[in-house]
Amino acid sequence: MSQPGMTEEPRHPAVLAVSSHVVRGSVGNRAAVFALESLGFPVWALPTVILPWHPGHSRATRIVPDTQQFAAMAADLAGAPWLGEVGAILTGYIGDAAQIEPIARLIEAVKDKNPGTLYLCDPVMGDGESLYVPEAVAEGIRDRLIPLADVATPNVFELGWLSGAGISEINATVEAAQTLGPARVLVTSAPAMMKGSTGTMLVEGDQALMAEHRVIPNPPNGLGDLLGATFLARLIEGNSGERALRLATGAVFEILARTARRGADELTLETDAQSLKTPMAMIHMRRVVTGPKSSA
Repeated sequence: MSQPGMTEEPRHPAVLAVSSHVVRGSVGNRAAVFALESLGFPVWALPTVILPWHPGHSRATRIVPDTQQFAAMAADLAGAPWLGEVGAILTGYIGDAAQIEPIARLIEAVKDKNPGTLYLCDPVMGDGESLYVPEAVAEGIRDRLIPLADVATPNVFELGWLSGAGISEINATVEAAQTLGPARVLVTSAPAMMKGSTGTMLVEGDQALMAEHRVIPNPPNGLGDLLGATFLARLIEGNSGERALRLATGAVFEILARTARRGADELTLETDAQSLKTPMAMIHMRRVVTGPKSSA
């Protein structure tokens, strides 16, 4: 019960976060849940795979939930009496192609219960020039999850694979994002305009914005998970896409820079939680002007 004269802060909706779980480190749901809870959002966390650490460090045991048990748990959540608490969904790394349909049905159940639910799909499937998940997983994300998404956060390789388009410059990046389906597409590792920088591009309809910051060599894993969760949180708060992009990119870059200065091999989220709330890093924002679309 609140004290006289005190105003209660509005309670944020819960976020359903479906991704990987590591015992050590700050990737997958370990990064996403920390970011969301630090920004005041309760989280329902559903693991798709359990690992002792990110496989980029070394090979290790990989526990994927039993297919039937995973489907049963997703169905339990879809029928939970508290389902109305959920106002946003984030999906990331998928452990097995058989998880796609139960996840999709859970998303549909949440959206049926709360039509205003915002769903962000981080299509974790590849980087550089190749997939690092089975093709069946990538196809399931493309065919079943992306069509349900309000926001997608692919890197440049993932955007090209999902859209079937060759991406070699900014015009092609914008066009591919516009054809992907979700109303907002946040493209990470986008070609930056400033030398020595990396870009994150937000495409909303005919508008494209670029957030740029300097490149930090050999970054730890988990940046995409952290960016997606922080961007989603800022959208749920009611920020415009432009402000959400600035805040999320600033927070991620600031935490990355602080982690690099410490020489840590994992993002130091527990030390830098304040950077999530009030990032101070300088981010260069610009509107992207593209040429005429190519004719089909």
